[in-house]
Amino acid sequence: MGEERDGVPLTNLDQELFPGAGATKRDLIDYLDVMAGRFLPVLRDRPLSVIRVLRGQDRFMQKNLPKYTPDWVPRATVWAESSHREVTYPLANDRRTLYWLGNQRAVEYHPALMTAGSTHPTHLIMDLDPPEDGGFGVAVAGARLVRQALADIGMSGAVKTSGAKGVHVFVPLAEGAAVEDVAAAQRAVAARAERLDPELATTAFIREDRHGRVFLDATRAGGATVAAAYSPRARPGVPVSFPVGWDDLDRVTPADFTLRTVPGLLGDRDPWAAGMPAPQRLDPGLVAEGHTIPVARVQAMHEGKRRARARREAAGEG
Repeated sequence: MGEERDGVPLTNLDQELFPGAGATKRDLIDYLDVMAGRFLPVLRDRPLSVIRVLRGQDRFMQKNLPKYTPDWVPRATVWAESSHREVTYPLANDRRTLYWLGNQRAVEYHPALMTAGSTHPTHLIMDLDPPEDGGFGVAVAGARLVRQALADIGMSGAVKTSGAKGVHVFVPLAEGAAVEDVAAAQRAVAARAERLDPELATTAFIREDRHGRVFLDATRAGGATVAAAYSPRARPGVPVSFPVGWDDLDRVTPADFTLRTVPGLLGDRDPWAAGMPAPQRLDPGLVAEGHTIPVARVQAMHEGKRRARARREAAGEG
């Protein structure tokens, strides 16, 4: 039997979200409902990609709105350079849209780094990714290096769990920051953090070059996305990307924050909004240094080709 909330039809609410979720579709809708006042501000006016998990299918990321989307769902059309076409994204600007997305089994919410119609990123973002055999504590140690590198130039950010094993650091930026300058600044922050403790952290984009160190991922720039604060993740137990105070990082684990536990932990608080510093201007020296550092993906692509060629030559296939 279907139900409605705010006129939005909801179906199959008592089905498990996905195998191992330990939560139903109703749990997801209830979470989006109680969290809307805190979740909508981090999504508002940002072209939104979602990860959906349909029954019997692998999870997939959806960017383009399906043709059956109700007319009342806000949207923005963006030219996608990679696919050479226009993509129509939803804008999660209201509670009804959250209900509709939840009913579509949209578990994860990955907003754009810029608002619709803007070409200026709103945050500098660092993604701390621990090695496969490393735990959350390694990511936290990497985040502290990033915090120090930022503090050295008078900048500061807020931190949250990724909802997986990693940590995200967000630095709010003053209006008007250029995409290329933000990307360059992120590369420089990563390089400076790496120099603080090269035994712990690395900027190596190629996984085999990391040698058990935490990866300082500075690639969340331009057209990239990142899981929003308070977004559930499509992982066992449905963990949530959750804001944590810098002083509390050593006392928590990602598993503390799930679809079921987060509303009770928060009460009426919004620690992401409360912990976010005021917008900051990019340090000119940081930007200048970053522009001298190659773009990681491009560098990795060339290096991958070089290594493949060397292997062929070593095998006598040159």
